[in-house]
Amino acid sequence: MPAKLSVNLNAVAMLRNRRDLPWPSVAGLGRIALQAGASGLTVHPRPDQRHIRFSDLQPIRNLIDDEFPQAEFNMEGYPNEGFLELVARHEPEQVTLVPDDPAQATSDHGWDFRKDRLLLADVVGRLKKRGFRVSLFADGVPDREALKIARETGADRIELYTGPYGGCHDDPERAERIAAELGRTAEIATSLGLAVNAGHDLTVANLPLLAKHIAALAEVSIGHGLTADALEYGMAETVRRFRRACGEAV
Repeated sequence: MPAKLSVNLNAVAMLRNRRDLPWPSVAGLGRIALQAGASGLTVHPRPDQRHIRFSDLQPIRNLIDDEFPQAEFNMEGYPNEGFLELVARHEPEQVTLVPDDPAQATSDHGWDFRKDRLLLADVVGRLKKRGFRVSLFADGVPDREALKIARETGADRIELYTGPYGGCHDDPERAERIAAELGRTAEIATSLGLAVNAGHDLTVANLPLLAKHIAALAEVSIGHGLTADALEYGMAETVRRFRRACGEAV
């Protein structure tokens, strides 16, 4: 099955935040993405609200509930109490836990599962009791012991950090090597009972190779590259392009 596409709305919100005006509409572009066949919407509400604002969350939740009940809401964030409170209030179908420092410009590494196992086990347990699917941000290194710890926290999935893969867009040989390594990591994860998502710097150009190496890829969450393409092709056509790149017949 082709990977599902979740459209990350952070870059749309960042553009909106350049002015104290309601456009571009975060929920409005989310609606266009879902109408074009995206499987869900992703947000990463950081404490400083530099892109997604806390006030964006309920309109996105309402959009999915009222108009696209088959779609999923994915909330990403560092599991401090503020983020967990937002999750409890807006009830996403999936919670993706990332090890971000609040000062980071964007996510740039996965969890150190050995060091953070107790923190993650506690938070994952709390989230699972409330019925949320939980995904943990993970580096692409094929480290069975680390991935075993990730599974032991009770998580359902990992999201492979694909920044290094996206960063070698001008080096096909390196891209092939990293895609193969991500594929090996995904194989270990699935053998341990973890489903595999992926995200960061994914594009129409590099998705097919990634999907080739990760046959069981469940979902990709894409924001920056998709939003950049939407400026050229429009949001609806861009979503269709990304769905085709994931292997869908669109």
